[in-house]
Amino acid sequence: MSPVRRVVVARHGDTFAPGEAPRRIGARSDPSLTARGRDQARALGKAFRAAGWAFDRVLCGPLTRARETADAAGWRAEVAHWLNEIDHGPDEGRAEADVRARLGADALAAWDAGSVPPEGWRVSRDARLACWRGFLLAPDEGSALLVTSAGAARFAPLSLGAGPAGGAKLRTGAFGLFEDGMLAAWDVRPGEDGT
Repeated sequence: MSPVRRVVVARHGDTFAPGEAPRRIGARSDPSLTARGRDQARALGKAFRAAGWAFDRVLCGPLTRARETADAAGWRAEVAHWLNEIDHGPDEGRAEADVRARLGADALAAWDAGSVPPEGWRVSRDARLACWRGFLLAPDEGSALLVTSAGAARFAPLSLGAGPAGGAKLRTGAFGLFEDGMLAAWDVRPGEDGT
């Protein structure tokens, strides 16, 4: 029996300080991790090592928050530009209340439920789906850890037609697991979800 091919998709740790109002940060915003974000990254690394998961490759998006998460988790990652965050267009850097006022609740619900990009966002949905599908179904890639952002990660399960019940968004410091091209877990946060 051949070994299970494991692909772990992890979202970077927190980038907002406690009490700081959330904003839409995407490909054009490059904040560092907060202290809690570094703790979340270390918790990811600890959980993966405790599970006995070894990775043949570790890839991360090009933004600081993804690179810092891989480093704090204990892995040296190679940058993969296809893992970069989406571009929120006119909503980049804006407060969530302002984004909701501009787009409306229905557009944000369509994004949350089915990753349908709102007007003005630059997402490259088809290209992202193809990249994820190609990587997740590649027979000879070995086990991998991919560290990215929520806007990029959400396309991983969708690329295989596996929309998680709670939606495709990963919380900061959470991960999803694919085994042999099948979604096995999604939005698991070590230390908070019984891991």
